[in-house]
Amino acid sequence: MKKVVVLTGAGISAESGISTFRDSNGLWEGHDVMEVASPIGWERNKELVLDFYNKRRRQLKEVEPNAAHKALKGLEKKYEVHIITQNVDDLHERAGSSNVIHLHGELRKARSTFNEELVLDWHDDLKLGDFCEHNHQLRPHVVWFGEAVPMMEPAMEITSRADVLMIIGTSMQVYPAAGLLYYAPEDAPVYFIDPKPTVKETRKLQVYAENASIGVPRVVQELLEKA
Repeated sequence: MKKVVVLTGAGISAESGISTFRDSNGLWEGHDVMEVASPIGWERNKELVLDFYNKRRRQLKEVEPNAAHKALKGLEKKYEVHIITQNVDDLHERAGSSNVIHLHGELRKARSTFNEELVLDWHDDLKLGDFCEHNHQLRPHVVWFGEAVPMMEPAMEITSRADVLMIIGTSMQVYPAAGLLYYAPEDAPVYFIDPKPTVKETRKLQVYAENASIGVPRVVQELLEKA
């Protein structure tokens, strides 16, 4: 069974109503990103950081997977599908996708500030005083600016074995995730789906200048017909 590797960014979740884009002035939901998405911000104001992610977590309860998420699940009928997402939501899992790697962590998990490998499922608000078993404060299980991306190595390894690469809803300008494109085999076709594509079409790379909910089902149908 051929292997399709899918890299997804904020654009695929935006159509479900998740506000994940930063404003042009660098603010994120009215906050400087360094206030709410960096170790320095966490040390300065843990309560602000926890509140920011609590709001994101609550929002997840109000949204559903869209046609793009569901189409990727359908691709599993004839392909081995691996999704590598830059998003911290769980919409791929809720659509039924079997293999999902979260490069930047997961909103519905919390981890210990004592041992980063101690990760807990967490679906409600995370508060000051919520401790791990070692009596240390829990923090959002999200990769912040300046932190390592521990899932990059598995993502690179999977991408290096792709027969087909799909890139959905991402500018491909945020590293290290953007570098995954260069790990795909030379002969693997690439499908790039984004309403404002930042790449140009080549013999190997096909561009679909469409929203994910339109472009992804189209590409999935093409691949299913080729299988």
